[in-house]
Amino acid sequence: MFKGFRDFILQGNVVELATAVIIGGAFTAIVSAFSDKIINPLIAAFGSAEGPALSFQLNPNVPESTIDIGAVITAVINFLIVAAIVYFIIIVPMNKLNDLRKRGAPEEVVPPTAEDLLADIREILRTQAAGSSAAPADSTDPGDANRPRH
Repeated sequence: MFKGFRDFILQGNVVELATAVIIGGAFTAIVSAFSDKIINPLIAAFGSAEGPALSFQLNPNVPESTIDIGAVITAVINFLIVAAIVYFIIIVPMNKLNDLRKRGAPEEVVPPTAEDLLADIREILRTQAAGSSAAPADSTDPGDANRPRH
């Protein structure tokens, strides 16, 4: 029972998923800091000094009726940053890997057998012998390869 669980946990996909979740959490902190310290001050530059940047209040007597467009813009920018990073770090390399897999592994070159090499040598010798003498050298008798040559 524990062996099956151990095999499941040590499987590549589970370990990769756990790693991705941990890295994703750390990356979220980076994006949040970027938004809070860089994007939000830029958006606040367009707002008023009395309230949140780029917001308006529907009912002046109810503070909860404030519509904060700056927060929405910040969330959209956060999403675009995360989506771009995921696309360029994960999706593009995976697509390239899938294309390589679709092409298939290169065909394995099978080395010639000893018989193939000997047959090639015999043909070369026949061609050379035919060039130096007028006797026909294209005998197809399979016993020719087994006869001793002097």
